[in-house]
Amino acid sequence: MKKLKIIMTGGGSAGHVTPNLALIPKLKKIGYDIQYIGTQNGIERKIIENENIKYHVISSGKLRRYFDIKNFSDPFKVIKGIFEAASIIRKEKPNIVFSKGGFVSVPVVIGAYLNKVPVITHESDMTPGLANKLAVPFCTKICVTFPESIKFIKKDKAVLTGTPIRTQLFSGSKLKGRKICGFEDNKPILMVIGGSLGSKIINDIIRTNLDQLLAKYNIIHICGKGNLENKFSNKKAYKQFDYVREELADLMAASDIFISRAGANVIFELLALKKPNLLIPLSGKSSRGDQILNAGSFEKSGYSLVVQEEKLTSELLIKKLEYLYEHKDKFIMKMNSSVLNNGVDSIIELIKKCTK
Repeated sequence: MKKLKIIMTGGGSAGHVTPNLALIPKLKKIGYDIQYIGTQNGIERKIIENENIKYHVISSGKLRRYFDIKNFSDPFKVIKGIFEAASIIRKEKPNIVFSKGGFVSVPVVIGAYLNKVPVITHESDMTPGLANKLAVPFCTKICVTFPESIKFIKKDKAVLTGTPIRTQLFSGSKLKGRKICGFEDNKPILMVIGGSLGSKIINDIIRTNLDQLLAKYNIIHICGKGNLENKFSNKKAYKQFDYVREELADLMAASDIFISRAGANVIFELLALKKPNLLIPLSGKSSRGDQILNAGSFEKSGYSLVVQEEKLTSELLIKKLEYLYEHKDKFIMKMNSSVLNNGVDSIIELIKKCTK
């Protein structure tokens, strides 16, 4: 019997790649040959090639909502990418394409459609991003993470699946996490996550209040590439990382409370791991406001505390963290009652159902 083949795509940020990683082990287990289409220098290339998956390169322009001179040239890159993706798909003959979004996904989804290959797209945020909005007409099904998302998509295409979460995150060791950091006492651990690229606002406010925070917590700070500060290297209760891969499960297992941006992938990981958290969503001034909506949904459900970026002060940060730690059991109880489960099985079943 001929082996089933799936081509996956998604890129531009780690958030458009890591959910694909969550699906890959199970897809391999049930017999799919997996390949990937991405850009030459996108973050997705290194991540996927580390998984020993065949990687195809296409051209793609970035999709922007703001004025940029590249807006005049990038549509031609997208058109070129459509022809390149269509050619790859015609040659490789996949049974299905799975897209996680990001600007690289648009040419791939259209290329699959032109080859009459079914496409499943996953939207992490409450409202579809620009890439997924453009891709929807060419998709067979759109997986959504939030129940509220269904109203933004044609009902015959939308499927509530939740977001896929990597199984290795559930196998972290608290003891190993503390050992990695070399913490010398049993103070609670605060983990700070600013997204795959880091957050200057979050980095700055943590470091401004570092001495006061270290009086109560050991701190794990994932600050983003190029954002390590050597002047804090002598503080044994403060462990900085620019990016974490293999050790992430252990560090998350060791941590008691979190400060995080409100990207859908990370907040659903915190929900799955039952980790009390304070969310600081990316401002609407520098985004389409998706993180604000994500955070609002989690706050309404009782899973998170939220501080808007524009209102963030040192005093408010300390106050919210104190409340979060004192009432952590209340947040854990709410998260335990959530019906939003790991989306891996639901998405895999949909892939099997739609496979040509």
